[in-house]
Amino acid sequence: MSLNSLNLDLIRAEFPALQDGCVYLDNAGGSQVLQRVADRVSDYLLTSSVQLGASYTQSQAAGERVLAARRAVAQLINAPADDEVVMGGATTSLMFLFTQALLPGVRPGDEIIVTNTDHEANIGCWMRLRGAGAVVKVWEVNHQTLELDLADLDRLLTPKTTWVAMTHASNILGTVNPVAEVAQRVHAVGGRLCVDAVAYAPHRLVDVQASGADAYVFSFYKVFGPHYAVMWIQRSLLLALPSLNHYFIGTDVVPYKLQPGNVNYELSYGCMGINDYLVHVGNTLGAAGTERQKMQAAFDAFEVHENLLAERLLTFLRHKPSVRVIGHREATDGQRVPTIAFTVGEQPSEAIVRHMDQHGIGIRFGDFYAKRLIETLGLHAQGGVVRVSIAHYNTVGEIDRLITHLDEVIK
Repeated sequence: MSLNSLNLDLIRAEFPALQDGCVYLDNAGGSQVLQRVADRVSDYLLTSSVQLGASYTQSQAAGERVLAARRAVAQLINAPADDEVVMGGATTSLMFLFTQALLPGVRPGDEIIVTNTDHEANIGCWMRLRGAGAVVKVWEVNHQTLELDLADLDRLLTPKTTWVAMTHASNILGTVNPVAEVAQRVHAVGGRLCVDAVAYAPHRLVDVQASGADAYVFSFYKVFGPHYAVMWIQRSLLLALPSLNHYFIGTDVVPYKLQPGNVNYELSYGCMGINDYLVHVGNTLGAAGTERQKMQAAFDAFEVHENLLAERLLTFLRHKPSVRVIGHREATDGQRVPTIAFTVGEQPSEAIVRHMDQHGIGIRFGDFYAKRLIETLGLHAQGGVVRVSIAHYNTVGEIDRLITHLDEVIK
């Protein structure tokens, strides 16, 4: 088997829900869950459900499991150290906690830049800091190209810029943004960068160090795991933040100081199944080297397969005069993930999706919590966009089935 060729029978066998006959193409809303993840969650609950920190054997063993899980997450995201890894219920909640930790350091006139392409998780929490005197600027999407132009960012950056918040890949546009280039520009004026990678992490192997970001966050339930999330925070920044935990938990107790109530033990342990799976896929592809290199081989193969599926759908959409693709119209240039949003003339987007419901095809319509983008593009009146979000476990046959039924309602 070549390094870019997936055995989809083996891949799909890893996801029990895929056997139920539904065509799951709402993966950006939540991927299907690996059997390996569910087995680990179950195993932890049934054999290790004790409080951590006690001296007896079972508590010590459970603590080692939770610590091993944190180390696995650090490996998955290429964090320099596992105690820089903060975990919590969801990206939205982690972002809220993070900005609440930043709040005491906000000074009147501090400038924060957000985009109008992000999920609200990486906008609204920053907007709240205006109550402390922060000035929030908006990096607007280019209406013609539907991209975030770096020249526009340069005009917004000043020596007063403290933070820029942006998405690594839009959950509507699908566009992969040049976060490392943005980081260089932001750092040059003395600011920091916060990246939401929820729509990116299912399709590319995360590398927080290569991203250049100071804080980086995404949810595991979009990446074949449990309903849980991770935020990496650069060490010096993490240490400088105040504790959000009990008064006796000091600022040097990382990452616990930003995890009030501690992590969810069983979900943390379940996340290790994601690593297990990626390394396994790398092995089946014949990849050599470290576990990270095997994970990279897996994601490289995912990308090739996903691009094939996305281009198949986009080719169909491009040939329909009434269709407007919201984002890059091709999937072969490496600039998008296979999250494809579109509208059909003046038709309500809901009507397209309801038709798919009748045929066992799971797609969605709406704003997907990127409400500011939908409003900016004037798409709110027709109920937002139709969104098809592909994962590596989808098949050519599933995309063809989707196209067949789309063709019934798109003229």
